[in-house]
Amino acid sequence: MIKLLATAFLTALLGACAPGVPGNPSEPGGGKIVFTGDQKADWAQITALEDQAKALVHTDGCASVGQCRTAAVGSRACGGPRYYLVYCAATTDSAALFARLDAVSAAEREYNQRYNVVSTCEFRLPPKVALSGASCQAQTGQ
Repeated sequence: MIKLLATAFLTALLGACAPGVPGNPSEPGGGKIVFTGDQKADWAQITALEDQAKALVHTDGCASVGQCRTAAVGSRACGGPRYYLVYCAATTDSAALFARLDAVSAAEREYNQRYNVVSTCEFRLPPKVALSGASCQAQTGQ
């Protein structure tokens, strides 16, 4: 009986750490969320995933403005990103960032469809980037 309980516990524990499970977002494919049917809770999952993407962004460490980049965030109901992040390509793991942002966009597209979300349809362009010291920033006054 104890052996059976121990096996069940280990199986559950290992399953919780498997890639693709919402509880393990650092693994490849771990950015997939599971919709609950609770709109507020589902949006909270998307924003948590977005926060993980933001944590990957580094704006410092670039030697030239040519190393500064932008990355689209989210997927509005009418199409296009909600906004853009500015980052330094020399110090940011771009592959990890874009993998996480792709997961955010996919989840938001599903969320929008599931909950019949509407949005404005203006086309949002990425900001121009500037280098201030060794830090990439969105250029103001566009």
